[in-house]
Amino acid sequence: MSQSLQLLRDLIALPSVNAAFLPPGEPHAGEAKVADYLAKRAAKARLDVERQPVAPGSDNLIVRLSPLGQVRHRIILAPHLDTVGGDDPKIYRPTKKGNKLHGRGACDTKGSVAAMFRALENVAKRKRRPSETEIVFVGLMDEECNQTGSRAFAKLRMKADLSLVGEPTRCKVVTAHKGDLWLRLIATGKAAHGARPELGRNAIHSLAQCIVAIETDYAALLRKRRHPLLGHATINTGTIRGGAQPNIVPDHCEVDLDRRTLPGETFAKIRREILGVLGKRGLKAKLIDVKDFTCPALETDPGLPWVRNFMRVGRQKKPIGVDYYCDAANLAGAGIPTVVWGPGDIAQAHTADEWIAVEQLERGTDMLTRFLLSLP
Repeated sequence: MSQSLQLLRDLIALPSVNAAFLPPGEPHAGEAKVADYLAKRAAKARLDVERQPVAPGSDNLIVRLSPLGQVRHRIILAPHLDTVGGDDPKIYRPTKKGNKLHGRGACDTKGSVAAMFRALENVAKRKRRPSETEIVFVGLMDEECNQTGSRAFAKLRMKADLSLVGEPTRCKVVTAHKGDLWLRLIATGKAAHGARPELGRNAIHSLAQCIVAIETDYAALLRKRRHPLLGHATINTGTIRGGAQPNIVPDHCEVDLDRRTLPGETFAKIRREILGVLGKRGLKAKLIDVKDFTCPALETDPGLPWVRNFMRVGRQKKPIGVDYYCDAANLAGAGIPTVVWGPGDIAQAHTADEWIAVEQLERGTDMLTRFLLSLP
């Protein structure tokens, strides 16, 4: 068994479900066990280890490998340590079946953690490590919920030539991902007895008409605008709440929408668009942003030297984009050229039977090791 595979098995066997998804005191909650395990390995490899407190019991783990000489460049390896949960206890026991390793986090994204950390160890034991480039591994917490780990790390304003954010991309370099807005559309009406609905104004009916306009007229408008890597923006009606009981005309209704954004789109612009579409149908509603933070889209220039060189190591001619949001945009917002990269396929992420192909893990470890050893 390769050291990368053994490392991934060890990581899967240490449950690190995002604490937001579990009740207080649940033993599977939190990233601490994984962070402690990696910190001990880093200390054995004589790497510098520090913690960045983010939330009670949850820290970002920062591991540094110094160059042979003065630090003139820096690369950041930034996978997240948390996973989603699951009801079957078997998912926390790593199981190899053929050429696949099964278990929670195998793909999303402990596979990236294993490939990145093992590549760091590979470089650390070499006499001919980079002479001017510091390699920083950052195990981020809370990616699966609010990305508080990457937001906190971004506030350190650490300068770097490149950051690789770990997600399952089949070892392809991703230079763009969509952003995300959670919007709430609110309609008000007038309450009345259910036996005399004509005396009231039904907020559910009003909002239903708004939803139809958004899912048809507005969705069609979004399909007309396309990004070369990301395609078009999307909107999804996720939840709806309204009314008290059947015999009362509802005077309030609200719906939550998921709006996936393209680079450059803002809430102010999107709000004007949606209200404009509703206005053309004579509809009115209040629209608010319900998140306390922004989740912007990512767009990194694939022509940047370090990005181009990493793509060359992977024999990749063109960059790709992905639909999902991740930590990358937060690091890019701090001025760090950032791409998304890691072994495994996003199709297996968050599934009941999560797995990663062993070949992907080994390929990722080898690719990243070669790239790190090529740095100045």
